[in-house]
Amino acid sequence: METVTIHKAKTNLSRLIAKACAGEEVIISHGKKPVVRLVAIQDKPQKRKPGAWKGKIVVSDDAFAPLTDQELNDLGFE
Repeated sequence: METVTIHKAKTNLSRLIAKACAGEEVIISHGKKPVVRLVAIQDKPQKRKPGAWKGKIVVSDDAFAPLTDQELNDLGFE
């Protein structure tokens, strides 16, 4: 992690951007107080692929069955 003042950041902006794009964290400070974190924008997330989780998640037959009186009491319902 590199910390630079605003003046140094203005002078070396291209170099700092290159560091951020390489994954390094760059902090810009006003005097000794950190005020900004320079980070690269992530690539767009991949588009969703319908059915990608098909067959990977199993739901039991009683998952949506009504709760018993004991289960309701355990959850704080009376």
